[in-house]
Amino acid sequence: MRHNDRLYEQTISSQTIYDGRIIKVKVDEVRLPNGKTAKREIVNHQGAVAVLALTDEGRMVTVRQFRKPLERTIVEIPAGKLEPGEDPLECAKRELAEETGYQAEQFTHLSSFYTSPGFADELLHLYLATGLQPGPVKPDDDEFVEVEELTLEEAKRLHERGEIRDAKTVLALFAWENRVLKQGG
Repeated sequence: MRHNDRLYEQTISSQTIYDGRIIKVKVDEVRLPNGKTAKREIVNHQGAVAVLALTDEGRMVTVRQFRKPLERTIVEIPAGKLEPGEDPLECAKRELAEETGYQAEQFTHLSSFYTSPGFADELLHLYLATGLQPGPVKPDDDEFVEVEELTLEEAKRLHERGEIRDAKTVLALFAWENRVLKQGG
């Protein structure tokens, strides 16, 4: 990737302070464009996928899940982390099936975006899934979810009430609303 040399921060040293199953945390000392130094706390993440799954009846498939960092339950679109070397599309298919039981006839890549580039390098790939066929839910052993199907209006109300609050689901909600507006209803 190209960078603007006038803004580049050269790494002087890097120290890993945590190397876990999902993330690695390191502290880098960098030389700033003005010659001074600073510390950067960085979270490395393998990357992830999220799926805006729409039923033939025009409902968004979501999961209600407790999120420990928030100490509350929120409503999200199905998502999960990439395994090393895994193709994002294959991961999207796997996560949709595991979390919701649904298989999709069609997957369309909508966007890839950095979730929090101020401190993390996680790149999330967002897919639209259509032509859904139900199947058994098979979440990971440490994952407890309730599958819900929402109309656009229901999802917008949940967003207004703060039950849909994570970036991937908010972005998917706006993409869905934009798609509906372009299709004229």
